[in-house]
Order: sequence, then structure tokens, then C-alpha cells
Amino acid sequence: MASIQVVRPRRKGKVLSRSERLSREEFESMELDGRVEAIRSLVGIGLMQVRDELDREVVALAGERYARKDSSVAYRRHGSNPGSVKLAGQRHSMDVPRVRGPEGEVRLSSYDLLHADTGGELDEGLFRRVLLGISCRDYEAASEAVPGAIGLSSSTVSRRFKEASRKRLRELMDRDLSDLDLVSLFVDGKSFASEEMILAVGVTIGGEKVILGFCQTATENARAIGQFFGELKGRGLSVSSGVLVVIDGSKGLRRAVKDAFGRYALVQRCQWHKRENVVSYLPKKDQPSWRRRLQWAYQRPTYKEAKRELEKLIAELDRANQSAASSLREGLEETLTLHRLGVFASLGLSFKTTNCIESINSMCEQRCRKINSWKNSNQKQRWFAAALLDIEPRLRRVRGYRDLPRLRAALMRELALEAKEVEKVA
Repeated sequence: MASIQVVRPRRKGKVLSRSERLSREEFESMELDGRVEAIRSLVGIGLMQVRDELDREVVALAGERYARKDSSVAYRRHGSNPGSVKLAGQRHSMDVPRVRGPEGEVRLSSYDLLHADTGGELDEGLFRRVLLGISCRDYEAASEAVPGAIGLSSSTVSRRFKEASRKRLRELMDRDLSDLDLVSLFVDGKSFASEEMILAVGVTIGGEKVILGFCQTATENARAIGQFFGELKGRGLSVSSGVLVVIDGSKGLRRAVKDAFGRYALVQRCQWHKRENVVSYLPKKDQPSWRRRLQWAYQRPTYKEAKRELEKLIAELDRANQSAASSLREGLEETLTLHRLGVFASLGLSFKTTNCIESINSMCEQRCRKINSWKNSNQKQRWFAAALLDIEPRLRRVRGYRDLPRLRAALMRELALEAKEVEKVA
């Protein structure tokens, strides 16, 4: 007796998006620019359609091939010339028909559009491939080249990437910040090619993370960072409703925040940096237990509880290691700002450390680490800006974002800001 095989229904794969189909009638009804964009999307069909588009324009000018010409037709076919068109991010060679008239050679507008190097489609695809790991030298072998494509040399790829990344740098550094309703600001430095990149990331009242800009400096000094804050304010950055600035323990950065934002900012010092600074003074065998104890103290839900537990640890450290005790005592109040505002329970996970900006810096490192030799400042800034703008759409809203209005109210209360004053400053 033959065995019976049970066929289980297969699950459908995840559908990312539906393909849009274009009917012939829709294609024919498009303007020339629209038809050109549709042609660019599919290389195989595109090469065929390119010829049809060129022939259509030649017929409109010179009439049907081999048809008897009357006196009203002033143009004549005149053979062809070698040329190229750009499809799917690459150039393809083809013969381009020629048309002549009483004034001489007539340029085909459809060919000019298809041949033009606009820097849009090609730069976008090439830019992302190079940014995500394909070297200029290996681009031709690694990219999905269509047989017959031209223009993929390493110098061409390098030039196109420079153009695309230069646009990203201008886009980031010229952003208008006047429409952002920020409730918090993360600022931190990243070691980048033997220098520091000071990065500022804003959090809006809706919880969205927005990359505001960066500056290149040798160290986290108050003057350079103060000028950077001034540039952000010049582009429209407003903190008139109060802002929580999350930073590490850098004195230069703290001074720059005070000078730039004054009475409109409260500082939350990173609890992780504080904990690591304290345990660095202790013997390695004692560090794990002290990390746990400091973490437990900072996790107390109210200001009074957290302050009481931390003061106990300070007293104990005074007997064991006065340098560690002094480190914990320094800036202690600013590590408890969220506790003092009464929002630690709901917003502590997102704002008690600079992890938000550390995560962005880590993703930048993944995109830039393959560069072995940095030539100049422009190259560093182009790559950093390109990586940041590639990362930004992937950033999630902060956890606890629904409680950000509570943070705004607490900031205004703590900073003694009234609604009328906020409107006046805005």
C-alpha cells in the first residue's frame, strides 16, 4: 500500500511592500521627465525603452523612417553617433540617432535627460554601498554590475562618493533647528581619527531623537564647545522652555553648557561615567561589588532614598579610599537631577546615562572604521556626517516618551520659568 504524504500548507513569506505596476496607458500619458524616471527603474526594459523614446522624438522631428517627406518637414535623419545613458546607477553605451535641420545638428531632449549626470540616483546607491563597506577599489567587482555597463573605476566611485558625502555634510550642518521643540539635549565627544568629534543629539517633546550637528576639536574644551553651541543657536535652536542636558563629567563641557544656556538648562550627569570614575580608584578585586552597590543606590526611586544610600557609600569610602570618596562626592547632585525632578522612575532608563549618544557613536564607528588613512579634516567631517544621517532614520523614540510633558513641567518648575516668560523668549 502506498504511503500517504501529508502536505502542510506553507506559510507565506513576509511581504515588505507591494510592487506598483505601470500600465502602458499611464506610461504614454506621462510627461517626458516622468517617462525618463520610469525608464531608469528597470535596466533590461529600460534599454529597450530608451531606444523607443529616442525613436519617438526622431519621428516627431523628421517623420517616419523611409516615408516620403513633404515640404513641411524641415528635419532629416543623419545616421547615429556613439553615446551612453545612465540606468540603475550605471552607464550603458548605445548608438544615438542624429537629426539635422536648416540650422545644423538638432539635440534630442530625451537623450540629454537620459545622458545627464544629475548626481541623484547614481550617487545615492553608490554612496550607500561605499558607506556600508565596499571599498572604491573593489566596487566594480562587488556591485551588481549589468553586462555592458561602464564608468565603475575606483576613481569614478571615489569622486562620486565625495560629491554625495559633501552634500550630506552641508545638509546636516545647515539644518534649520527653529521648528524643534526640544526637552532634552545629549552632548558627548567621540574619539575620531586622533581628534574629538563633539556630537549633539536633541530629544523632542514627542520623544524623537534628532541629530543637531557636531564640531571637530582636539579636546572637550569650553571655548570650542561654546562656539559650537552658539552655531546651533544661530540655526534656530531654542531652549526657552527649559532643557535637560545629559553629559559626562567633562568640566569643559559643563562650563560650555552653563555659558550657552544659563538658567534655561539643568544638567544630568551620566551615572555610568560617575560609577566607573569612582571604581577606577579601587583595587580590581573590589570593583565588581562596588559597581553593584553604586548601581543599587542610584536605582532608588526617590531623591531622598538615593541621596541617603549614596551618602552612606561616601562615608564608607572615606575610610577605605578617600580619592574614590572625593570622586563620588564631586558633582553628586547633578547625577541625581532626574530624582530631584521626580521623573526618575519613568524616564531614568533613557536619561540617566549618555547611552543614547554612545550608541550612535558606536554605529558611526562601524561605518568609518575601515578607513586606514585620514587625509584631511574635510574627509573626516564628510564621513562622520554621512554616517550620522544614515543612522538617524533608524533611531527609535526614547523609552518613556509619553512622560516627557511631565519632564517639561518639572524643568519649568525647577528653573522658575513661567509660561509668559517662555513665550517672550521664544
